[in-house]
Amino acid sequence: MDIEKLKYPIGKFEWPKEINVELLNSWISVISEFPTKLKVETAFLTEDQLDTRYRPDGWTIRQVVHHCADSHMNSLMRLKLALTEDQPIIKPYYEEKWAELPDSRLPIGSSLLILDGIHQRWATILRNLTKEQLGRTFIHPDSGRSIRIDANTALYAWHCNHHLAHITETKKRNNWS
Repeated sequence: MDIEKLKYPIGKFEWPKEINVELLNSWISVISEFPTKLKVETAFLTEDQLDTRYRPDGWTIRQVVHHCADSHMNSLMRLKLALTEDQPIIKPYYEEKWAELPDSRLPIGSSLLILDGIHQRWATILRNLTKEQLGRTFIHPDSGRSIRIDANTALYAWHCNHHLAHITETKKRNNWS
């Protein structure tokens, strides 16, 4: 199987060239619905299945779930910083190192609970932002790029679908119902 297809089952993220209300609402819906979809897709996986890598040299499904909690926690913080500070420089983190910490081997229940709370709060904030607030930015120090809240919403809707596809595609390849 093509390693790029395993890495990016829904394709690589592309920053939106145009953002409108319909697109924004669809991205917020993806963010809102992600915890439920993730719970459904992982509900009946065994411990061995959770410890299956979605691609050679990739993370296990367990690590993917914990990574989503870590990543989305950081994204909610970045959103709040952008809303309350003037172009804050955010703190990057080494996701690959976080995925190796001892908590990445825990049962996934704690991360599913974290995702429930984060996504409820995140979607609530996003649904209530003004056009001006959606245009607020934070700066990523690694790239120096100024990232708008609305564009970051697109990125994280993709991120939800991207990692959900890692799980659903692994289940299909292994014939797990």
